[in-house]
Amino acid sequence: MRLNQKVAIVTGASQGIGEGIIRTFTREGARVIVADVNKELGEQLVQELAEAHIEAHFVETDVSKEEQVKALIAKTVEVFGGVDILVNNAAVTVRKSVEDTSFEEWQQILGVNLTGAFLCSKYVIPEMKKRGGGAIVNIASWHAEKTITRLAAYAASKGGLTALTRQMSLDLGPHNIRVNAVCPSTVDTPLLEKTFASLDDPEEAFNQTLQFQPFGRIGTVDDIANACLFMVSDEASYVSGQTLMVDGAAINKIARPLMFD
Repeated sequence: MRLNQKVAIVTGASQGIGEGIIRTFTREGARVIVADVNKELGEQLVQELAEAHIEAHFVETDVSKEEQVKALIAKTVEVFGGVDILVNNAAVTVRKSVEDTSFEEWQQILGVNLTGAFLCSKYVIPEMKKRGGGAIVNIASWHAEKTITRLAAYAASKGGLTALTRQMSLDLGPHNIRVNAVCPSTVDTPLLEKTFASLDDPEEAFNQTLQFQPFGRIGTVDDIANACLFMVSDEASYVSGQTLMVDGAAINKIARPLMFD
């Protein structure tokens, strides 16, 4: 029970990586806030957790909206009395180059992926200070360091997120608040399924993707959730400002699947 009675907020938590983090944290004793724009899936997850006698609440939240983020933190404090852990996981993307990305798309992707992490952190930090410390994990991506064609806004947002992680660790270290980034590569999620489905030959795209995985498989949500668990646990009490690649060494490859070119 490494997170026994800790209070954790996870954004983008109704499915995929966020859901995996929620399930891992609750198995370790955490009380959780499921924050997401998808009310149906979020409430469904909370109901399932409640049936297992796990303390969880859903708060419908668009993390790019300041007032909604303020309400999220206020609701967490109202329900649980404070906050110990924040995982900034909410993210959106489009497969477009700079030239083809509209200004509205750019604003949306940066708004959710980067500004959302800024806003959630900004308003959770005072509550963590009251608790004498805390842990923030930003879910970035291998696209923060190496990327593929036509992913301009997403890559920019994730690169900004790792830079923000390093900077926050300096400001928050004196307050015993640790800030780290976890960078997944290809992970088996509904978003990945949607990406493959949008291509001309989804099966071939998946097969080519596997060829570039040194472990012969793509990542799972548990792979990412377990990395986050380490980062927020006492086992990482002297780890801050770090970017952890959870990619099965895929970032060390010099080429990517042709289907994505």
